[in-house]
Amino acid sequence: MAETYTLKVAGLTRELKRYPVNDKLDIAAFIMFSDVELTVKCSEELLKKVSDFDVILTSEAKGIPLAYEMSRQSGKPYVVARKSVKVYMTNPVSVSVKSITTKDQQMLHLGDEKAEMLREKKVLIVDDVISTGESLTAMEKLVSEAGGIVCERCAVLAEGDAAERTDIVFLEKLPLFFK
Repeated sequence: MAETYTLKVAGLTRELKRYPVNDKLDIAAFIMFSDVELTVKCSEELLKKVSDFDVILTSEAKGIPLAYEMSRQSGKPYVVARKSVKVYMTNPVSVSVKSITTKDQQMLHLGDEKAEMLREKKVLIVDDVISTGESLTAMEKLVSEAGGIVCERCAVLAEGDAAERTDIVFLEKLPLFFK
């Protein structure tokens, strides 16, 4: 049986399975997909903590349910930075990212239409978990390339050293498990 970590967030409790990243480190997998109750409650709590914004930006894929629900509750639009260029994207803006949960280097892309939604807007960057901050940095670069202004960065959880950052808004800390 896999080891777990008991997470308490937004008034809810969830058991997160632990998975090895390498032979020295495990992480507790926080996955909002299919957990509507958790997504709704975390969105409510994050919206209480963030400052005013015009548009939400998240990256594909795990941040999408959170961004959607925060958009629905706030009435503000959201944009998804895609991991591949789609045929319908004209003049895509692209930046590279290396995440703790992904083996290889990845790219994030925005087509003209989505980049225009960020131009001269206060952009709230949203993610499920902030760990190394690499995904945040990539999204910040996309906002800059699109001519937007990052007004704040938020996530449900701050993992490891990210919990010590003062430039992010989050609901709970998520420990790393060193072996």
